Amino acid sequence: MVEIEIDGKKVEVPAGSMVMDAANKLGTYIPHFCYHKKLSIAANCRMCLVEVEKAPKPLPACATPVSAGMIVRSASDKAVQAQKSVMEFLLINHPLDCPICDQGGECQLQDLAVGYGKGESRYEEDKRVVVPKDAGPLVSMQEMARCIQCTRCVRFGQEVAGVMELGMIGRGEHSEITAFVGQTVNSEMSGNMIDLCPVGALTSKPFRYSARSWELSRRKSVSPHDGLGANLIVQVKAGKVKRVLPLENDAVNECWISDKDRFSYEGLEAADRLTQPMLKQGGEWKEVDWQTALEYVAHGLKNIKHEHGANALAALATPHSTLEELHLLQKLTRAMGSDSVDTRLRHSDFSLSDVTPWLGMSITEFGQLNRAFVIGSFLRKDHPLLATRLRTAVKGGAKLSILHASDDDQLMNIANKMIVAPSEWLSALSQVVVAVAKAKEVAAPAGFEGVQASDVANAIAASLISGENKAVFLGNAATQHPQAAALHAAAQWIAEQTGAKLGYLTEAANTVGAYLVNANGAKAPAFSEQKQAYLLLNAEPELDAHNPQAAAAALKHAEMVVVMSAYKHGMDYADVLLPVSPFSETSGTFVNCEGRAQSFNGTVKPLLETRPAWKVLRVLGNILGLSGFDYDTSEAIRDEVLGAGVTDLSAKLNNTTKQAVVAAAAVSTGTERIADVPIYFADAVVRRAESLQKMADAAAPKAHLSSALAQQLGVAAGDKVKVTQGSGSAILVAAVDAKLPANAVRVAAAHASTAALGGMFGSITVEKAGEGK
Repeated sequence: MVEIEIDGKKVEVPAGSMVMDAANKLGTYIPHFCYHKKLSIAANCRMCLVEVEKAPKPLPACATPVSAGMIVRSASDKAVQAQKSVMEFLLINHPLDCPICDQGGECQLQDLAVGYGKGESRYEEDKRVVVPKDAGPLVSMQEMARCIQCTRCVRFGQEVAGVMELGMIGRGEHSEITAFVGQTVNSEMSGNMIDLCPVGALTSKPFRYSARSWELSRRKSVSPHDGLGANLIVQVKAGKVKRVLPLENDAVNECWISDKDRFSYEGLEAADRLTQPMLKQGGEWKEVDWQTALEYVAHGLKNIKHEHGANALAALATPHSTLEELHLLQKLTRAMGSDSVDTRLRHSDFSLSDVTPWLGMSITEFGQLNRAFVIGSFLRKDHPLLATRLRTAVKGGAKLSILHASDDDQLMNIANKMIVAPSEWLSALSQVVVAVAKAKEVAAPAGFEGVQASDVANAIAASLISGENKAVFLGNAATQHPQAAALHAAAQWIAEQTGAKLGYLTEAANTVGAYLVNANGAKAPAFSEQKQAYLLLNAEPELDAHNPQAAAAALKHAEMVVVMSAYKHGMDYADVLLPVSPFSETSGTFVNCEGRAQSFNGTVKPLLETRPAWKVLRVLGNILGLSGFDYDTSEAIRDEVLGAGVTDLSAKLNNTTKQAVVAAAAVSTGTERIADVPIYFADAVVRRAESLQKMADAAAPKAHLSSALAQQLGVAAGDKVKVTQGSGSAILVAAVDAKLPANAVRVAAAHASTAALGGMFGSITVEKAGEGK
């Protein structure tokens, strides 16, 4: 530790710290633009010049290392004069357009100009003009004349997002920030550049000119999308969500959020919002009041139970639903006598019954790993913020190994890759088991005698054995895999033998919470058994189910389908539509991947006749005459499940199975499907966010063929192909991906154009479409 003095106050900081770090520790504010605690030091704005005793001229606080006995003055005449001079230079070319600038009222330059700027400018020459640029549907670069070249956006891309999408060209007053020629900004983290920009150069395109910052009220919330549970500030005007920003929480999302978290609020105002209960009568949809709709549902459920038995009812929800909603859903279903309640709509293997999957560590620990082995994960798109933590760890020397079906660019160095078709994952993992057994000189499990470890398997084993903080993770695709239980058992054996932790990169905001409230009671994949009545909560089965074909058949066969959703969907198979609140209009709790329970309140009032789903389920329970449905608040439900004030639930979670490890030899199954769930198709709200749907990641799915398969079929990129799976087919545009396994076709799930196809894994047929098709 080194002791220095700033403005007469002494402070101790670690050797190698900068003067700015010491000032922050003291709570002394030094004006700055280019400095940011999460980015590297640039020292190019010079606003943080301070007087250091014995130094001949002012020095930048952000780039001056501390030394023992250093005396710093941040507000002396010499320091203030230097800061004022810098401000005068920064304002030379800056346009005087604060009244029409979206950053007005929350602009760092505006604030500091009040303290350090002159009342009038001495600059009489013409100001420079910077040509507006198109950066895509999310980030506006229309007013780049405002840019002060702090390069925060450039450094963020390189250091955090992992991709340099913006850079600086030119010199002196001709320098400007620009995107690469002909390219837009497409990173899944790009919106953070808007927050980082200290002026109004980079602004939010969806938010542009819709409100002034001082008109917005700020409310805390939690992201309902991926398993991280990013903390949000939801900004509201006139009862509508206008903007979403990150709420800094170093233990969860640091000061970042993904674009999915930031811009999905547009889906809350979608044209197909359901705002009134509706009944189908004589094939026609009619709006009714709540009492009529709920009594109709209760009557129908009682009749079906009477005629077909209690097990005729199935309740299915997405894990984007709150803890309180899922608790009441399972409570109602079981009170009706059925155990068929589930949130694992995209799963196909239900034999792993003794596990409550979670990350296996805190998110902070995850960022400190130096060895990781990730199995079956579209890492960057499924878990953007976890990927940034892993990217930082890899830059610091961590080694990442992956086993997956596609070799997507993760924007970080990957030490070892096993890219094989999904049917070969267990075989590939068996090789790693053998390699670990050989390296550790322990006996491999029974049945592994004939397995030979490849060079890559040996390298993965060596990597895991050599590290200290290490973990093996199963991603979304591994969880949805037909051999999920066997993959888990093999991964667990590898983790135990190498001293690594085992974890799951969980799919949705409340995947962990669904297990805690016992909302996963089904013994088979959703819709594999046809039921007479379905209660759907926030689920759109044609897009959210593992097998959309089976879902469509089961729902059309059912006598009663009740859809509880914020949106009008399922009009062809549903009998009742009940408008329930999205995350912004209800209070509730999400339990994230590390087992952290995060409660939130509604940020706006429910739209028209929309009601929070927990209230709807409570009233439905009362109408059905069930006991235990007398709750006044969502907090009462939460406390019944978790206990009052409990937020850390990691002790209740368990990744360890007693299932035996089984070996698998490589088997050829012909052409097989790889199905990813693209980042902007993952849930109902995101699918309706207009700006996100204009992004490259939301383009209509293509049939991505391996080079070998494309050559065999005589298909070139851009040709149309007919893809057939089960009883359905789709005509898609072909793309050729040289990084795919030879017998694999990558076709995205969760999109209307591929909803006619079957399961997310398994055999698939591809043929060149005829000219007339």
